[in-house]
Amino acid sequence: MKDLKKCIALAMVASLAVCAFAGCDKGGSTTGGGDTTASQSGGNSGSSEGGKVYYLNFKPEQAEQWVKLAKTYTDKTGVEVKVDTAASGTYEATLKAEMAKESAPTLFQVNGPVELAAWKDYCYNLKDSSVYTNLKSDDFALISGDEVKGVAYVIETYGIIYNKTLLNKYFETDGAVAKSVDEINNFNTFKAVVEDIQAKKDDLGIQGAFTSSGMDSSSDWRFKTHLANLPIYYEYKADGIDSTDAIKGTYLDNYRAIWDLYINNGTCDPKMISGKTGDDASAEFGLGEAVFYQNGTWAYQSCIDAGMTDDDLGMLPIYIGAEGEENQGLCTGSENFWCVNSKASEADINATLEFLNWVITSDEGRDMLANQMGFVTPFKTFDEKYQADNALIKAANEYIEAGKTAVSWNFSTIPSEKWKDNVGSALLEYAQGTGEWSAVEKAFVDGWKTEYQASHSGADEAAATPDNA
Repeated sequence: MKDLKKCIALAMVASLAVCAFAGCDKGGSTTGGGDTTASQSGGNSGSSEGGKVYYLNFKPEQAEQWVKLAKTYTDKTGVEVKVDTAASGTYEATLKAEMAKESAPTLFQVNGPVELAAWKDYCYNLKDSSVYTNLKSDDFALISGDEVKGVAYVIETYGIIYNKTLLNKYFETDGAVAKSVDEINNFNTFKAVVEDIQAKKDDLGIQGAFTSSGMDSSSDWRFKTHLANLPIYYEYKADGIDSTDAIKGTYLDNYRAIWDLYINNGTCDPKMISGKTGDDASAEFGLGEAVFYQNGTWAYQSCIDAGMTDDDLGMLPIYIGAEGEENQGLCTGSENFWCVNSKASEADINATLEFLNWVITSDEGRDMLANQMGFVTPFKTFDEKYQADNALIKAANEYIEAGKTAVSWNFSTIPSEKWKDNVGSALLEYAQGTGEWSAVEKAFVDGWKTEYQASHSGADEAAATPDNA
């Protein structure tokens, strides 16, 4: 875990050395003399003749860009590349359905070791592939025995994005509880600022301190997974562990405190959040209707598309009142691991490996991932010309340079999707006033133990195995 944090920090700091993303050419790629041919091996000596690629993409926010990149590759090589994107929050179900078809994805994603357990028999060994040999560290690979089952392709950071213009406007109000963002380095201060902003929302011309905490599938992952990571992280840290078969819920009171802050100081009544979406939250933030928005570096482009600039954007850590959080940085890690379908034909496997090699070595591929998708990648092939840089990544780098401790992502230790869904349902019932916080605690603690036992007894693996296995 320490090595992972060190590698992540180095990858993030490396992005400081390049020009500002906002000043780069977002519309066109840099198509110089880089390697753009499919003839360079992706790591398999077999033939790719007649092979095709089908990528089931996990990230809806980059759907159009992946389609564009696929078309560029097809135009250059003649190799068919199909890209489909699962709707937000439906990837696992979509993957199961697609894998059961005759023309199954040749390239898919798992989010870490737990999900890998369900799909390991479908994961081609990437040990000799370019996409693996070009990794900066094995910390970014999923390794089972002597086989490389998956490779991370993006390192991401999340926290509480804030509108600098609106927050500075608040700092100038009479009686503001803080006069600078530098004063906000713990939950109690942040809570006081949020509640004061909510009380002054009419004067500030906003609808709420926070965007709506939507609990439909396009948005609930922000709270049942990303926000839930904070109490998991601090419990692991306190106990000196990296995973557990039985979470204790040591920091669930802190989880409740930050959730209460979100729902009671948002743009809508808590009873309405079941119908609010991720697009609603994005629009509210982009239109300047809220000061704070829990999300990550992947949300940068939507903010820019809404008319915001880098000068408008900053990001704070998610403070929950844990001891020592004054030294806390942003949440940084990956839950995005490429896997190649081992059940595909040899030609399709080789075509997929060659496509991945092109993506991480060609000018077009690197420009798309770094400069247009805004990804911080773990590959050695991304030199200074292809290092993502934007206001949100800069914020992450500033915390690292200040010596703050990044919060590691522990999503891969969460026992199942069912656990997340049950926690999310309990959070929603609590917010709506139709359930008690004790139900959240039960879903979090008892649900963890139940789902862990089920997954390790093979029940989850059997349930996740596609029909054509």
